[in-house]
Amino acid sequence: MKKITALLLCVAMVAMTLTGCGSSASGSASGKKWVVSTDTVFKPFEYTNDKNEFVGIDVDLLQAIAEDQGFEYELQSLGWDAAVAAVQAGQADAIIAGATIKQERIDNGWIFSDGYFDATQTFVVAADSDIASFEDLAGKNVAVKNGTAGADFANSIKDQYGFTVAVFEDSPTMYQDVINGNSAACVEDTPIMACSIKEGGLALKIPEGMESEGAPYGMAIMDSKNQELLDMFNKGLANIKANGKYQEILDKYLK
Repeated sequence: MKKITALLLCVAMVAMTLTGCGSSASGSASGKKWVVSTDTVFKPFEYTNDKNEFVGIDVDLLQAIAEDQGFEYELQSLGWDAAVAAVQAGQADAIIAGATIKQERIDNGWIFSDGYFDATQTFVVAADSDIASFEDLAGKNVAVKNGTAGADFANSIKDQYGFTVAVFEDSPTMYQDVINGNSAACVEDTPIMACSIKEGGLALKIPEGMESEGAPYGMAIMDSKNQELLDMFNKGLANIKANGKYQEILDKYLK
C-alpha cells in the first residue's frame, strides 16, 4: 500500500511539473515581474498627456509586447540619467527610452534588443534664427542632452565647425536654452523634435540638411542574466509587426 501511495504521489508531482512548464511557455519562464526604467519627457516616445497618463510609443510598444509574450513588468519613469543608472546598479532590469543602438554603449556593457525604430538626430534653432547650415554655428554655443546620440553627433563635428557644447539633463531645459537665446541651437532626435514643436507650440524650427545618418532605437539590459526579457521583447516585437499592432502604435503618435 505504501508503495502504491508513493507511486501515485510521484506521478502527481511529475504532472504538476509538466503543467508548470507548459503554462510558462508563452511568458516569463521565471515568473518574474520585470522592472523597466525609462525617461520622463521624450515625446512622442514617453511623456505625460493632458489626462496625467504616462503614454508614448515606448510605453505602448512595451505593453503590446508584454501582452503578446505573457510577462509582467513595472515601468519606472526616472529621467534619462537615473534610468541608465538604475539598470547599471541592478535596481531595474532594462531600459526603454529611445536609446540609440551604438557601438560605444555596446562596448560599455549595454546589451540591446533588435531595433524597433530608426531615427536621425537634427540641429534645431530658434524660430526667428537665420542659421541654416553647420557653418553658421561658428563661434556659437550648442545645447545637448547628456549621454545621448544627439550629444555624440554635436561633439563629433564641433571642432570642424567651430562651435562649443553645453550639456543639459533633460530635453525641455535644453529647448528653453535655445528659445532664451543662450544657445544658438540644440540637438535632438528628429521625430521627438518635430512632435515637440508641433504639439508644444515651441518657438523652434528644424533647418534642412542639419541631421545625422539614421540609427535604430533598442531596449537594453546590462546584465546577461536578464537575457530572457530581451528574448521575449524580440519575439513580441516580431509578432506585433506581423499582426499590424506595431504600425498602429506608430500611426497613433506620428500621424
